[in-house]
Amino acid sequence: MIEQQRCDLLCLDLPYAEDVRAGLPDTAEIAAAAARARALADASRLRIALALQAGGAMCVWDLAWVCDLAQNLVSHHLRALRTAGLATSRRERKLVIYSLTDTGRTLLAALMGTSVPTTPR
Repeated sequence: MIEQQRCDLLCLDLPYAEDVRAGLPDTAEIAAAAARARALADASRLRIALALQAGGAMCVWDLAWVCDLAQNLVSHHLRALRTAGLATSRRERKLVIYSLTDTGRTLLAALMGTSVPTTPR
């Protein structure tokens, strides 16, 4: 049986607790951070983000081949990464090229326990 850790006495240091509460980000900022974290919580999206980290700027077809995933699935996951603000896209003639944002690179590095790399391409 796991012993539950809890206080047996109500002892609130109100000034300290108020300072901690005041220092927390607002609800919208916390929700946005949670959405970014959820975007990398999927193994396929994490794999795509790691490929973008290694390759810099890549099109969907290259990412599909590198990640061994269907092109439509890669497109779906890239849309989720863009919505979360972790990836960006630009059009080059008939190709759409994706890359990680600074936020995406920083969050990915923190998640993988590495330093933030510079963009190779």
